[in-house]
Amino acid sequence: QVQLAESGGGLVQPGGSLRLSCVASGGTFTIYSMAWYRQASTKQRELVAQMHTGGNTNYADSVKGRFTVSRDDAKKAVYLDMTNLKPEDTAVYYCYADIARVIGGQTASAMDYWGKGTLVTVSS
Repeated sequence: QVQLAESGGGLVQPGGSLRLSCVASGGTFTIYSMAWYRQASTKQRELVAQMHTGGNTNYADSVKGRFTVSRDDAKKAVYLDMTNLKPEDTAVYYCYADIARVIGGQTASAMDYWGKGTLVTVSS
């Protein structure tokens, strides 16, 4: 079973930086797009940053110029470098990946996988 495990959340002061990491594990698979979403209390989950196979990226307007998404396919990992953090960035951040499992030598249809989330709190 494919699993995504996030790490790196925590408490940071406004203007500070954090790096979130997410690693995929569990069998043989091919990863297509990977992304970070976030959900603040009383709000819907929103896309923060996404990186597709080949390197194309897209970001939420609210984080452009402050956050950078990257991935290491050899490590099956995606990262989110967050700088100049603001209180409104406080949320649970979720890792997402579009993954096709390889079963018995056959590649199955891609499915959505989510991590359990890591809390980022920006506060003085």
